[in-house]
Amino acid sequence: MAIFKKYYSRQGLWTLFLICALPLHLWALFLSLRDFDWITARTNSWDAVGVVSYGLLFAFLESLAIFALAALLGFLISNKWIENKRVALMGTFVIVLSFWSILNQTYFLRAVTPSGQILSLFAGTGRPLIALYITALFLIGLTVILPTYFILRSEKVEKIVLDGFERFSLLMTLYLFFDFIALVIVLVRNFEVHYESLN
Repeated sequence: MAIFKKYYSRQGLWTLFLICALPLHLWALFLSLRDFDWITARTNSWDAVGVVSYGLLFAFLESLAIFALAALLGFLISNKWIENKRVALMGTFVIVLSFWSILNQTYFLRAVTPSGQILSLFAGTGRPLIALYITALFLIGLTVILPTYFILRSEKVEKIVLDGFERFSLLMTLYLFFDFIALVIVLVRNFEVHYESLN
């Protein structure tokens, strides 16, 4: 426990969890609300509310898993650096990877087709799939390395990042309240199903 306290405080862990949860909840709400009207038209609005609730609960569980992984990866960062720097680094890392994950899902959801010029460019390499993976890894690596560099080198950048985290944390606290409401709705719906099955 003493070793653990060298790396994180309760407040630091709480901030990191909120930052890990924010992009997942925003995306879950977007996806759930996108299908709300369609589900309402197909069945009823109560079923649509249930879908949103399940989406939020899944986002919460996913947030816990990503938070645990981010906190563990934080132990790889030297304990010579203060906790704020560790939280800033891991939080930024999660946000950047969440952005790329959302971008990837959006690409497939909208069935976006790259322009002919881009396809020709990759095809001209002779190994288009490998070229595509290398390009993707380069872009993702760049968006991870650059923020990491500036956070480590500049206390001003670190402070800006942490101030941003603090403001977003207030928003995420509201989403945790929605999670609680979602849990209540899921329990009520399951009770209704169980009650109907008994009758």
